[in-house]
Amino acid sequence: MKSLQITGYGKIEENLTFLDIKLPELKDNELLIDIHYAGINPIDFKIIEGAMRPIKKLNFPAPIGFDFSGKVLEKGKNVLNFEIGDDVYGRVPDEVAGTFSEKMNIDFQLVNKAPKNLSLKEASCMPLVSLTVFQAFEKMKLTKDDTILIHAGSGGIGSIAIQYAKHIGAYVYTTTSTKNVDWVKKLGADRVIDYKNEDYKKIAHNVDVVFDTLGRNYTIEAFEILKKGGRVVSLSGDLDDETAEKLGLNKLIRFFLYLKRLKLEKEKRKKSASYNYVYMSPNTKQLDIITNLIEQNILKPIIDKQFNFDDAIKALLYVQKGKSKGKVIIKIKE
Repeated sequence: MKSLQITGYGKIEENLTFLDIKLPELKDNELLIDIHYAGINPIDFKIIEGAMRPIKKLNFPAPIGFDFSGKVLEKGKNVLNFEIGDDVYGRVPDEVAGTFSEKMNIDFQLVNKAPKNLSLKEASCMPLVSLTVFQAFEKMKLTKDDTILIHAGSGGIGSIAIQYAKHIGAYVYTTTSTKNVDWVKKLGADRVIDYKNEDYKKIAHNVDVVFDTLGRNYTIEAFEILKKGGRVVSLSGDLDDETAEKLGLNKLIRFFLYLKRLKLEKEKRKKSASYNYVYMSPNTKQLDIITNLIEQNILKPIIDKQFNFDDAIKALLYVQKGKSKGKVIIKIKE
């Protein structure tokens, strides 16, 4: 079975190779999935670059990929809620990984039936981004008539976040580049800010929520435009202590992380605001809710580009540039 594998930390083009892998015997609680498509996410190339080493070190060669869609080929004797031939999709946990492969054994409790109104191609791009948005919005407690700034509205996360925020009834500001302004407006954002020609801080101010998808200086700047008592939820800023503890980081590392975010803590206190970091975890119950939203056409997949399996390394390099509109997927097979 052909599988893309990580061979070391560093540059994408130097640390990935295709290997012929033999699958272990199917367990009683597992499904053998014939993978048709796999979605690419920033975490994929961050793992290769070594950015996730403090959380989890890899033993090489190591599998890569978390999003998938495909069909059930076989099922273990304890699996009752899936049948051979079912269309399925999901986001596997960090410790499982390996969806950039032709086939995969997966515990049935980590798999969902694919939305009836999507092709397998469309379904493959939804699990990670949708779960990330769902869990982020749970933390920010966005409500009807709240104002929210969503950074990078044309990205995989941003494009889903805009749709979900409008479903809730919030007023949505978002940022994007000049060439994507009209495209992002069609997603439903109320005010699209062209960051190349406009200063978002002069347009989106006194907002209830900032959804920080970019990190760096944007995390601190979030508090400048936040109203008193507002909420900042970040995917790329400093880890909060709750997340660090959840990831099993020891007290010394957590202390250094606290020192690192002292400026953030100061800004948080000035605005009596809350700050939460989101480290998405797979959740099939939440993905069932998302499936329902997809089948109601509330959330729609946005695919930027498709690459063939043999070009998976090129696909990762393309996503690494940060210029994609929506999601990039790999076609393993039709």
